[in-house]
Order: sequence, then structure tokens, then C-alpha cells
Amino acid sequence: MQSKERALICAAYALEKKAFKVRVLEVQGLSSITDYLLLASGRSDRQVQAVAEAVRLGLKKEHATPPLAVEGMKEGRWVLIDYGDVMVHVFQEPVRDFYDLDGLWSEAAEVDIPDEYHWERRAAHQ
Repeated sequence: MQSKERALICAAYALEKKAFKVRVLEVQGLSSITDYLLLASGRSDRQVQAVAEAVRLGLKKEHATPPLAVEGMKEGRWVLIDYGDVMVHVFQEPVRDFYDLDGLWSEAAEVDIPDEYHWERRAAHQ
């Protein structure tokens, strides 16, 4: 699976759990650490945990891709899931605002999330 595809699949799992302000940023050439960042917000610690767990389990079970590391799951304020080429950040909104990764990576190109990755919309209309 290509890095961009992995990032979009992560976005789809996050959207399925009602994450908001979901953004995929291409940071290739801007970062030597990863190729794509997924930024997503949840309204509570439980929602942040649910979004992060949906991403982690979805990639592990459906795509045979376990993460390299997961940080912050217990607290549920900011969860980081590291896949090497894709880093997933799921925040509570005040934490996202405080650390401002959106601003830090403002030079990164934002990747559109095509309709086929909005699984939650398709399920609602079936």
C-alpha cells in the first residue's frame, strides 16, 4: 500500500467515528520523519480514543498494518499513531489549538479526501 493510500484509509476510519476537522497533509520534502500527517479532532477523551482505536484496528485487521508505536491512548487528549510513512494525530480540540500542528505545517499541501473514503456518509445513505 502506498503512503498516500494509507493516509486516506486512516482518514476514512477517523471519519467513520465522527472525527471532525480531518486533514491529510503531505509533508514529503518538508519532513524527514514521515510523508503524510493525518490531523483529526474529537469532542471528548472517549471520542479521541475511539477514533484512534478505529484507525489502529482498521489498519491492523483489514490491511495487515500494525502501527510502529501508539502514544497517549490512555489519556485520550492527544493520541499519536506512528506508521512510519504516515503519522496520525487525534486531538481534543483545545489540545489541537494549543499545539497548532495545523499552523506548524502550514506549508504542507493538503490532500483532498475523495468521496469514496467518506464511508460514514455512504453507510448513512444505504
